[in-house]
Amino acid sequence: MRIVEIAAHHARIPLRRTIRHASHSRKRNDTLIVRCRLDDGTEGFGESLPRTYVTGETIDTVFETLPLIDWRKELGGDVGDLAAAIALLDQLRLPAPPDGARDCFGNAVRCAIELAVLDAVARRQGVPLSHITGLLPETGPIRARPELVYYSGVVTSMGAAKEYLTAWAMRFVGFRQVKLKVGVDGVDDVAALRRVRRVMRRADLRIDANEAWAAGEVEAKIAPLAALGITSVEQPVPHAEVDRLAGIRGRIGVPVMLDESLCSFGDAERAAGQGTCDLFNIRLSKCGGFVDSLRLAAFAHRAGLGYQLGCQVGETGILSAAGRHFACSVAGIRHLEGSYDSFLVKERLTVEDLTFGWYGRAKPLTKPGLGVEIDRAALARVTRREERWSLER
Repeated sequence: MRIVEIAAHHARIPLRRTIRHASHSRKRNDTLIVRCRLDDGTEGFGESLPRTYVTGETIDTVFETLPLIDWRKELGGDVGDLAAAIALLDQLRLPAPPDGARDCFGNAVRCAIELAVLDAVARRQGVPLSHITGLLPETGPIRARPELVYYSGVVTSMGAAKEYLTAWAMRFVGFRQVKLKVGVDGVDDVAALRRVRRVMRRADLRIDANEAWAAGEVEAKIAPLAALGITSVEQPVPHAEVDRLAGIRGRIGVPVMLDESLCSFGDAERAAGQGTCDLFNIRLSKCGGFVDSLRLAAFAHRAGLGYQLGCQVGETGILSAAGRHFACSVAGIRHLEGSYDSFLVKERLTVEDLTFGWYGRAKPLTKPGLGVEIDRAALARVTRREERWSLER
């Protein structure tokens, strides 16, 4: 089999409500959707959400990068099976990043391309995307096949009354785990956490600061929050100060999770070597795709660190499906985020609704590839620009 065409869509995805946290506020997403077509007409789709405050990418840098790729050289030739596709993608070279960019620059581009190719090849082979987990030797100790997985809820910064109502809604649904966004200017984090804890008395409750605090104030900020029984704090400091967590982590009494500072293997190696965290937040879009995310989970396991599978705010059903395949093939995931489709996006881009059910539970996807059908009309509605590259000679 051969790849004959790659197409990229700039999709503008409207959200059902404004999402606010310490790093950003958004009402819509500028999303990259990539389509891969094989020589027999089989198509696969991938998605990523470029974020300046995560990998340094924007939708504009994405569309500056894509035309510079030598598609025939990078993805041309025969692709025998999924193992061959993984090997081919491992060798994919993107244009050099701008001066001063982190080593994760380009991960959003890589993720969307990778998912599209793997989706197409897995569909052609007749196997689900989760089959990939069993093809990577390093994932041996963390493989799993759960019959159900359980997603966690998120309470964003939205004002006292709405936070309280959201907490009650999450209790009604039956979430076992809930994350509260903290660190937004003008918001009393202790009061917000008390409101949520008052409702979610037995839940595993964690916080996410999204780089809100300077390293020198972390201990003072966390002390009153830790007293309310939080199980972890996510990205308490800006990436520029992440190294200072090595000296702080042992004093705050709460496990530290890295997110914006955990986007690449370089980040992972530094975190493990310097002792800056207890947990990784692995997200497909920021970490370069499905395969690299699997490898990061395997690395965390070997290093004695925990990991969760996170998501980008406003993912459509394409990334929700990819995340489901990850969650349903990997053991030891501390927290699982994603599949908020019907609650958050107005255009999920898949015929299937992958929104989690009661208690946050969801079943594995068993059809070939991502296991979902793309809503072509919806994709056309949200597409702002499209570019195509032929790999045929």
